[in-house]
Amino acid sequence: MTTFNALVTREQADGSFATQLETLDTSQLPAGELLVKVLYSSLNYKDALSLSGNKGVTRAYPHTPGIDSVGEVVSCSTNAFDTGSKVVITGYDFGMNTHGGLSQYIRVPAEWAVALPDNLTPLQAMSLGTGGFTAALCINALLPHCHSQPSQLPILVTGATGGVGSVAIQLLQKLGHSVVACSSKGSVAAELFGLDVANVIHPDQLLANNNRPMLKPLYAGVVDTVGGDILAAAIKSTEYGGRIAACGMAMSSELSVSVFPFILRGVKLLGIDSVLTPMPARTALWHKLATDWQLDLSAHSRTITLQQVPDACQQILQGKHTGRFVVDVQAQ
Repeated sequence: MTTFNALVTREQADGSFATQLETLDTSQLPAGELLVKVLYSSLNYKDALSLSGNKGVTRAYPHTPGIDSVGEVVSCSTNAFDTGSKVVITGYDFGMNTHGGLSQYIRVPAEWAVALPDNLTPLQAMSLGTGGFTAALCINALLPHCHSQPSQLPILVTGATGGVGSVAIQLLQKLGHSVVACSSKGSVAAELFGLDVANVIHPDQLLANNNRPMLKPLYAGVVDTVGGDILAAAIKSTEYGGRIAACGMAMSSELSVSVFPFILRGVKLLGIDSVLTPMPARTALWHKLATDWQLDLSAHSRTITLQQVPDACQQILQGKHTGRFVVDVQAQ
């Protein structure tokens, strides 16, 4: 039995929720074949919702959030991983209804873990985290069309300064694609990604004339992280045969759009899910992020401690953050 620190969110008598650092021991962890000493976690929109008491994400409290984790294997009863080896855990039910990565120790099913690729450090892996992995899934979905039908038009990324959007833009730039960033933080986006003013638009620009069933084709493809009317306008503005990778609903989970872009332009709307990505595809994409798609995210991520997580989650919920929050869970 080992004692350790973890963030715990509890429901209060008045129905509100409070999060604080608590001391637990490994006997309190859920069942699972893999015991891991966590080195780093990172923050995502789901973490902020879970920590705030959103029961659409986490059904029961008290709860330790954190859908991302990278750490050292302490023990593995299936012998799938050697003691001391490093693993990445994202997806499945991790951190939503099971004890998550904002904790110095975790216990999970062995089949949830991916061996950390040799070319990635734990810090680099969590600079990506679920946000970066989701961005890579989006780009992976767009590339077949972009490669088979090269376009003069740019690729649109919405929610550009968030965790998914910021990584998506950097991946697209690395792969040689022109990008338009859609963000209410226009000057911040331009500075973050070295974009010309013409390559940064405000959401209001995208929504202009959105009452029409079709809009002028302006984009070869789209990575959408926000949903709602922004996604609808992006669909209407995509060129013939273009693809839209939709992975978020920060604006809305509702979508109001006619079938015209799909049946007149052959536009394809692709749903992106990082939670249940099959393990072969998951492993292959992490390998790609460690090799051909490796990014230097140091300028676009900030390392914080467990104690700083509640304030960081408030920034995420209020849309005030940029880039990625990486959590050094062992830092005192």
